[in-house]
Amino acid sequence: MPRRERRAQLLAAALEVFVAQGYHSAAMDDIAERAGVSKPVLYQHFPGKLELYLAILDAACDAIIANCRKALESTHDNKQRVKAAIAAFYAYVGHDTGAFRLVFESDLTNEPAVRGHVDRVTTECADMIAAVIAEDTDLPAGASQLLGLSLVGMAQVSARYWLTESETAAAQLKRDDAIALVAGLAWRGIRGYPKVEEQADA
Repeated sequence: MPRRERRAQLLAAALEVFVAQGYHSAAMDDIAERAGVSKPVLYQHFPGKLELYLAILDAACDAIIANCRKALESTHDNKQRVKAAIAAFYAYVGHDTGAFRLVFESDLTNEPAVRGHVDRVTTECADMIAAVIAEDTDLPAGASQLLGLSLVGMAQVSARYWLTESETAAAQLKRDDAIALVAGLAWRGIRGYPKVEEQADA
């Protein structure tokens, strides 16, 4: 098997094991067995469990950030942008790989490299949203950044709650209904900040 394909196979197997068992309980033996390779083959591609975990985490973080960017670029209607950004988090959390657990529910957040990856998702998504807010409202950078962070937090926390709290009334909502509900809350807040052209007309 070509090296790139083998690496992808190993990452897929490792993702399944890490999601099911968590970092601390997962063993390289388990990952090699899941991938159908010997442990020496696994070590040819990744020198250790942490390096393997970080490689998966990097791909997971890239996917969330790319989804957020795509959502913001999908329309120039800010109401729809808010909904699309929130939907991007719900879609990622709801993906059947369960990769979101490595980003938002990692049992290794005390490891600086892992913490850096996780923080990158929040920071980069918030930066993109803050840029839209600043451009549209002319709010100062600090205020725009705080609003961006708030929207990211609202999206990812509510999405995780909706998915994992299966016994609650909130989690029994259909995904589209949950997205519409949270997007409505976010938009009612963010639309209260006047657009630049409205300020100019005042």
